[in-house]
Amino acid sequence: MRIDKFLNAVNITKRRTIAQDMIENGVVKIAGISVKASRDVKVGDIIEIAFLEKSRFFEILQIPTQKTIKKDESHLYYREITK
Repeated sequence: MRIDKFLNAVNITKRRTIAQDMIENGVVKIAGISVKASRDVKVGDIIEIAFLEKSRFFEILQIPTQKTIKKDESHLYYREITK
């Protein structure tokens, strides 16, 4: 699954266009490297999103098979890592 679709599907971002904009501006990284929106994610990847105040890290636990999931099921697909 593409990273922009993943961020939207698991409710990290509200819209896919927001995820795409964040990716284009180099805010989203995997393994410390800025990614393109077309980059496929896999289980075990750690996504870093550099917000203005601090970076947040998300470990992918599972790839959703649906376009969107319920907000209360988000914890099944990723977990936030505190650093």
